[in-house]
Amino acid sequence: MDFERHRGELLAYCYRMLGSFHEAEDVVQETMLRAWRARDRYDPARASQRTWLYRIATNACLTALEGRARRPLPSGLGAPSVDPEAPLTPSLDVPWLEPFPDARSEVETRAELRLALVAAMQVLPARQRAVLLLREVLEFSAAEVAAQLGTTVAAVNSALQRARAALPDVGDVGEVAEPDDPRARAVVDRYVRAFEAADVPGLVRLLADEAVLEMPPVPLWYRGSGDYGRFMDRVFRTRGTGWRVRRLGANGQPALAAYAPEPGGPHRLHTVQVLTVAGGRVTHNVVFADPRVFAAFDLPPLISPDEVPRVR
Repeated sequence: MDFERHRGELLAYCYRMLGSFHEAEDVVQETMLRAWRARDRYDPARASQRTWLYRIATNACLTALEGRARRPLPSGLGAPSVDPEAPLTPSLDVPWLEPFPDARSEVETRAELRLALVAAMQVLPARQRAVLLLREVLEFSAAEVAAQLGTTVAAVNSALQRARAALPDVGDVGEVAEPDDPRARAVVDRYVRAFEAADVPGLVRLLADEAVLEMPPVPLWYRGSGDYGRFMDRVFRTRGTGWRVRRLGANGQPALAAYAPEPGGPHRLHTVQVLTVAGGRVTHNVVFADPRVFAAFDLPPLISPDEVPRVR
């Protein structure tokens, strides 16, 4: 039985359920092991192999989520800061939302992987989250979802209505540009040039008026191009200039690996930044400083500044 051909889409599904790339990898591996052990009991007359695998994966996700706090971003926990000099104290007890590396995605459309949408889904109770994903993203029938969850069609339809009503408004995720969109790439190129040149006014000119900057595991976040710019001025003042950037993709969005200069030595990996570009402006930047995130993108911890040519 060829289970492996479903691994990529199962990984994307489990990530949306769990909000963690690493946990999703673990649950998909557990799903494959469970399916292999139960292969003799699989009845193709009752369900397709794909439907059967999603039933196993859903149950594994629901078990993993029992007693767990949701995975938020800082903007989901409180009001924005207005102090660009506020202490950058990480909250390591919070299970922060993680990004999904595009290089690991086999999903044809990445709109459902947008970081804002995944963050919004974390607000839903686990079973409502599963119903919403299985019905509206993966397009299983209500009867199939009822069988996957061991419930009734009426209960599935009720859970779907409650999920739709409770899901926070994240706008039209289809308006968010993907990394290979030429217009988005031009915006990100200008952003990288300004970032590497420590050109704060140049960065600010690329931002939407209400642009958001947040930095898990630090619970602070900022709203507005003015506060965004003042915080970036602090970054270059305290960490120095001459940063280098590698281009990435995450959650179907442009992303950057930022390497900070070290005195007399190589550049050290500092953050992975996931940008939201819409309407020709950067509207959101989620800056991740977790080593587990770095590992998911398979990034070297140190680089020579000559390894990454500057964007011209």
